[in-house]
Amino acid sequence: MKATGIVRRIDDLGRVVIPKEIRRTMRIREGDPLEIFTDREGEVIFKKYSPIGELTSFAGQYAETLHKTCGLAVAICDRDTVIACAGISKREYAEKSLSEAMEKLMESRSFHAYSGDSEPIRVIRDGGSHTVSCAMPIVSEGDVVGCVVSVKSPEGEGGDHASADRLAFDIEAKLIQTAAHFLGKQLES
Repeated sequence: MKATGIVRRIDDLGRVVIPKEIRRTMRIREGDPLEIFTDREGEVIFKKYSPIGELTSFAGQYAETLHKTCGLAVAICDRDTVIACAGISKREYAEKSLSEAMEKLMESRSFHAYSGDSEPIRVIRDGGSHTVSCAMPIVSEGDVVGCVVSVKSPEGEGGDHASADRLAFDIEAKLIQTAAHFLGKQLES
C-alpha cells in the first residue's frame, strides 16, 4: 500500500472526504460504489467495486462462446477495464484501462456501431490495435456497469457494411445487444 501524505478527519456523521487528486487518479466518480475492507492492523481500505467483476468467469465463458460459435472477437468490460475477452490477446487487453472514448460510449447508454463516418474508437487507453465494431452498455438496475464490445483488427472489416455483409453485421449487432442485456439481467438476479 502506498502512503499519500494526505490526512482527513472524520466528520460528525462519520464521513471522510476522498481528496480530489486521489479520486481523479483512481478514476472514482460521484456515485461510484466502494468496497470497504479492514485488517488486523487497523487499516481501512477502500476499493472500487465492480458489480460485473463478480461475473468475471461467467463473462469469460460468454465471450469464448461468442468467439467460438460466431467468430466474433469480443471484449467484456466493467466501467474501467476489460474483464474478459476472446478472439484478441488476453495479455494485451485483460485488465487494461478503457479509453476515454469507450467511457463516453458507455455513458451514452445506447448501442454503438462503427459506420466509417467517424473516428474509430480504441478499446483500451494505452496501446491495443483493435477498435470497436459494435458496443452495447450493460445496464443493471438502472446503472451502467460495463459494456460488451465486438472488436475489429486495424486491417479489418471496413466501416461501411456493404449489403453482402449487412446481414452478418446485423447478426453481430443483435448478439452484442443480447449479451449486454443478458449480463445485466444476471446481475439483477
